[in-house]
Amino acid sequence: MNLQFRPPPHLNAIARSALELVLPLTGFDGGSAQSPGLSGEAWRKIVFLADPVCDGCSLPFEYDTGSRCGACLSQPAAYHRARAACLYDDNSRDLILQLKHADRPELGRLFALWLKRAAVDLTQDCDAVVPVPLHRTRLFARRYNQAAEIARPLARLTGLTFLPDALVRSRDTGSQGGKSASGRKRNVAGAFEVRRPAKVMGRRILLVDDVLTTGATAQGCARALLAAGALAVDLAVVARVREAPLRVI
Repeated sequence: MNLQFRPPPHLNAIARSALELVLPLTGFDGGSAQSPGLSGEAWRKIVFLADPVCDGCSLPFEYDTGSRCGACLSQPAAYHRARAACLYDDNSRDLILQLKHADRPELGRLFALWLKRAAVDLTQDCDAVVPVPLHRTRLFARRYNQAAEIARPLARLTGLTFLPDALVRSRDTGSQGGKSASGRKRNVAGAFEVRRPAKVMGRRILLVDDVLTTGATAQGCARALLAAGALAVDLAVVARVREAPLRVI
């Protein structure tokens, strides 16, 4: 039997950090960086989001309307507000996929810094940070939850309580990729549970994930948290798609 040793992702991250002490600093994009993060060229390619954005889903507005987009006005989400650090495109996608599939959990610290800026109004109002959970089978295969790798340093940066195990994915939903809005909703229906209600009861929760597409996963998580007694749920994601959410309530 040919078994290939695969070092733990966090051990890889420690080794890369040690190398940076003796070698020129390299950005996560592979270019030369002046500080941990991205090269100057990569920074310029990321479309970071700032006001004005929709308060409900972080859709960027051309002008400050002081309101929400049509989708959020007509079909309000279970989560109260949402903020995204950047748009999900070819440039941000590569970094997010590195975090999810390339054993680069240290990217979570970079994304947490982005969210500290983008979601500052949410973190000021929330009490605790909860990552969108992975099912145990996917967690075993990936060996870490990418949402937790973002949520943990974000909680530390903002002084909020980190609740990594308050919310669980009780059913393996598989990938949401390629599914319609209604298909995504059906795929995650009833998939999330709060196993420790006392940890969320009476608290305003900041839910953290990597990408916002239709919001089906975040909706399922928010509904479970609210049913367990959370006062409110806000959402912070690294990136959101360019279009308004095709939400199915």
